Amino acid sequence: MKLVTARFDHPDARKLNDRVQAEYAERYEDEGDLTPLAPEMFDPPAGLYVLAYDADGVPIGTGGWRSHDETSLGEGYALGDAEIKRMYIVPEARGHGFSRLILAHLEETARAAGRRRMVLETGTKQPEAIQLYESSGYALVPEGGKFGYYRFHTSSRCYTKPLG
Repeated sequence: MKLVTARFDHPDARKLNDRVQAEYAERYEDEGDLTPLAPEMFDPPAGLYVLAYDADGVPIGTGGWRSHDETSLGEGYALGDAEIKRMYIVPEARGHGFSRLILAHLEETARAAGRRRMVLETGTKQPEAIQLYESSGYALVPEGGKFGYYRFHTSSRCYTKPLG
């Protein structure tokens, strides 16, 4: 697998985002993730977005992080947070550890950018994601401390990991 830094509006990113949105819609029986995202949210140094390619140059995954500052504190975030968004591996490439490599890269680059904590929001109908994050040292946030667009949904699960 090869990781390439790209913009969230890169053609391969859009294609993979469409796939993950379709998967979210199917799993949750709704329209997918409605969290507002814009390409500039992932522009360094305030964020990062990567595309993963297999040995044949086929895009197989994505992942990104975006910073949070004073404007997002009311949504439950803390200063210094880096929020993981759009972690995704196409079904045909799952089970090879690619998501762990992307996650490690996101943590490393967020730490290098001065971020103090990784945060993320996932859902109960994504057990693979929950297993990945819990086995990677992420702690489940109690119900009253949740953050993000879906923080009030019962199926939402929020996780944090210090980057110290």
